[in-house]
Amino acid sequence: MNLEPVTIVLILANVLPSIKGFDDQSFLNKYLFNISAIKYGQHFRMFTSGFLHADITHLLFNMLTLYFFANYVIFTLGTQYFILIYLASLLFGNLLSYFFHQNEPHYTALGASGAVSGVLFSAILLYPNMNLYLMFIPIPIKGYVVGIGYLLFSIYGMKNRLGNIGHDAHFGGAVAGFVITLILRPDRLYEETLLVILLAIPIVILFVMIKTGKI
Repeated sequence: MNLEPVTIVLILANVLPSIKGFDDQSFLNKYLFNISAIKYGQHFRMFTSGFLHADITHLLFNMLTLYFFANYVIFTLGTQYFILIYLASLLFGNLLSYFFHQNEPHYTALGASGAVSGVLFSAILLYPNMNLYLMFIPIPIKGYVVGIGYLLFSIYGMKNRLGNIGHDAHFGGAVAGFVITLILRPDRLYEETLLVILLAIPIVILFVMIKTGKI
């Protein structure tokens, strides 16, 4: 698969600062997502944290996902809207994370997962019947099935604080990618009405859980 220039730039923008952060804790601490620092006015962390990663596995997983799904969005919506989806998903993912952890002053996070989730969900909305292969599952799974499962698992992870993973940022990024793509391509709503509704169900579930205090 040929990489578009914008994808190469984004990969480099993630790889270079992440590698520096692996060996420079002070650099990492200065730019990662931190509730206390953001409350004291360091709002740039909402953005810079999305270009840092905890380790090489974290970095590789996000960059491979970006590599496999970026072209679906770029070739269908164009480079400018791809950038919009990437950055908006990054920021909305961190905003949702801030919402859930605003009373935890020592909470920190980092990674491009929110942005990459937005790109993934944009691609799934544009091509809901694409076949995806997951680790340890030898059969193809439709994109919309993976999307629904991803959101439901994120809700489960958020509710149960599952692992050292920013499930809220994943969810927020995915929602941003889904909503922006739907705004840009409203024909998806008419041509894939049922699938759009199915993908929206986990979003509604999270909203209800927030309103009822169950998460």
